Amino acid sequence: MNRTSRLTGLRLPALLALWALLTCGSALAQPDASMNAGSGNPNNSANTATAAVAPPTIAELRAQFARIAPSGKANATVVPGAEDDARKQLAQINEIGVQADKFVAARTGELADLNARLGELGNPPAAGATEDPNITRQRAQLTKERNALDADIRLAKLLAIDVRQRGTDVVSQRRQQFEAELTSRAASPLGSEFWDDLREAWPDDFERLQAIGAALGDGFDQALQPESRTPVIASFIGALLLAWLGVWAAERGLARLATRVLPAGRLRRSLLVIAIVATHVLLVAVAAHGVVEVLKAHAMWDAQARKALQSTAQTLTFMAFIIGLGRGLLATGRPSWRLPAIPDLTAQRLSALPWLVALVAALAWTPAEINALIDASFAAVVTTHVATALLLTALVGTVVYRLKALRADAPDAGLPERPMWVGVLVALIVVLVIAIWVLVAFGYVALASFLASQLTWSGIVAAAFYVLFKFADDLFMAVVSSRSASGQRLQKSFGLAPQTLDQAATVLSGLSRVALFFYMLVALAAPLGTGPGEVFQRGGKLGTGVKVGEFQLVPGAILSAVAVAVIGFIVLRVFKRWLSRSYLPSTQFEPGMQSSITTLLGYVGGILVVAFSLSALGIGIERIAWVASALSVGIGFGLQAIVQNFISGLILLAEQPVKVGDWVVLGTTEGDVRRINVRATEIQLGDRSTLIVPNSEFITKTVRNMTLANAEGRVLIRLPMPLTTDAQRVRELILEACRAHEGVLETPAPSLTLEGIENGLLIFQAIAYVPSPRLAGGVRSDLLFTILDALKQADLPLATPTTLVMAAPAPVLPAEPSPAPATPASPLPGTTST
Repeated sequence: MNRTSRLTGLRLPALLALWALLTCGSALAQPDASMNAGSGNPNNSANTATAAVAPPTIAELRAQFARIAPSGKANATVVPGAEDDARKQLAQINEIGVQADKFVAARTGELADLNARLGELGNPPAAGATEDPNITRQRAQLTKERNALDADIRLAKLLAIDVRQRGTDVVSQRRQQFEAELTSRAASPLGSEFWDDLREAWPDDFERLQAIGAALGDGFDQALQPESRTPVIASFIGALLLAWLGVWAAERGLARLATRVLPAGRLRRSLLVIAIVATHVLLVAVAAHGVVEVLKAHAMWDAQARKALQSTAQTLTFMAFIIGLGRGLLATGRPSWRLPAIPDLTAQRLSALPWLVALVAALAWTPAEINALIDASFAAVVTTHVATALLLTALVGTVVYRLKALRADAPDAGLPERPMWVGVLVALIVVLVIAIWVLVAFGYVALASFLASQLTWSGIVAAAFYVLFKFADDLFMAVVSSRSASGQRLQKSFGLAPQTLDQAATVLSGLSRVALFFYMLVALAAPLGTGPGEVFQRGGKLGTGVKVGEFQLVPGAILSAVAVAVIGFIVLRVFKRWLSRSYLPSTQFEPGMQSSITTLLGYVGGILVVAFSLSALGIGIERIAWVASALSVGIGFGLQAIVQNFISGLILLAEQPVKVGDWVVLGTTEGDVRRINVRATEIQLGDRSTLIVPNSEFITKTVRNMTLANAEGRVLIRLPMPLTTDAQRVRELILEACRAHEGVLETPAPSLTLEGIENGLLIFQAIAYVPSPRLAGGVRSDLLFTILDALKQADLPLATPTTLVMAAPAPVLPAEPSPAPATPASPLPGTTST
């Protein structure tokens, strides 16, 4: 009976545990503590007091474990009809396991210290040898302590194994019993047997109900005595003010605070919704549990009455959560802050929906709690299942119908077109509601109640995690994205590209959503015959890892490896910036060498960071050797070029035949070396384009480095002039033009030579040097303009090239009488005839 009644009753503890983990765990921990304190369980309080004084010994833990669950699997079976006791039993077993693990962790360091001290003393002397008695006595004492401590650690490890095995057995048996009861069939409410059973069981159930009512009445009468009436009434009034006016004021105060403190954006909206929900839960929980504690302090309550008061406080807290979540999502008073894309008209018409859901959920949960308190009959439990199924399906049907009516009544309200998956989901919900009604009609009331509770719970969980998904995405986009202020500071501090920050924000958002999705599955599975603590314990077992082949994938190790990689690469980037901007500029290395050193150290640091990350992941050197062996096979088949370029890149960085900033000529290509990567080198050509050349080209082919030994460039100008030119005057003008140009070096000085006479012309050749070959073209152009102007002003013309014109042969005419011989025509001026 208690097993089946928890189908709806587990929703509140699971939701409170989940929300406490993600938002306000410290606030909700106090009510849980008070509940445990008021449950009348002496073991819990005794264990707490013992843990506060001194940790229990292994013998004490073993004795506690023997009392809770004696050896033998049959003795660990949950007592039928005592679900609360079974839940407490499982919690106590898990607590003993935690204590055993803490004992092992605490004593392992002491054992290592004892072994180290024994190592310092050395081995016992050989037979016949003498030794200082103090050393012998000290070795014997340390050996005794070490052996005793080692035995305790071994016993603690065995106890932890027994505890986990026993807990697994208890969970398995509880689940099997739960599944069996789900598929059991009772009398149908459409038949007379159902009502006959209820009529027969009603007097006994009513008597139990009267007993707990009388206990509650006596407690209230005692609490309202004249000497205690004032504080009790004051606590009620204060709780009402805190739960009503406090929530109202806090909601508006949070909105104003968010406007003043947080920058405009999506993060402000999602944070406000979480703050509103947390405020509702916190204030109502404090108010409800405060009243309960005041009533407990001013009256004597039996165990059932205490549970009833505690259940009432939990119900109010659960209702506060649903109402706060609904108000935060609808945001009727702040349409621009609304997270979901809901039009204002729809939000206004749905404003009462959170109150309706909270009220119906409380009404559906209350009968199950009453059955658990009064140990109601089987007929009462079946009736409760029927009422829960019908009430919750009516709620779901009302919500679906209300949403459909809103879309039909407001075609012009700007509603977006409904996606196909929404229509499919609504259809599945309708089919499930009809299936629940059919199950109730055929007598499968436990299964029907479970499905109805699961359907309602799924809607609440989906709404809660919708907010958390939005918050996770908004958080990383507001903190890491390049469009945010913090992202721009990261970009300036670490020299990160905007695309890198955006990609990092997207990846972090995706990882956080995956983690939240896992916890959403945990929350959805909470009503499946198990409590939230048990489900979180099962989810936490993933921390032990999943073995895939020979590798053990441990989530904690994966997170550690990711953290090592992120921190390592950040430190590496900071180190490279310090090298390139602070240290290397103060040395005598040239800029190209500085860039090569920075790049080479960056590669070495990257390899070290990857090695440390793999070590944190649990992949040792021997496993890396396997990968290297596999790569060697791939290199033999198709990776020769990649490896060749990689090795060539290391040679370029080490030997420096070509470095960053050099002017190189490779075949018909020439340009500046801008970057030497591990596989290829980037060369910037004269048209500002970039040519990517494999590093092996610089090792296996002939390369002309214009700036390797001498970074200076040369300007060469050849001028042909007539034989009658004043050569000395030409020499003076050209040298003067070269010296006057600011780009020409004084040392080596410019020179002019008369190379000789070609085709009746004087050939003058001027040579000047510039700081870089890249300047030669521009300087040569400037010198030519200057020299031509100077020669023109000095009336020293350049030679005019001779043009040869080939005359066409004369056409052959018919034979006629021979006239007198004609005089040959003279050639055209400026041409030569042949």
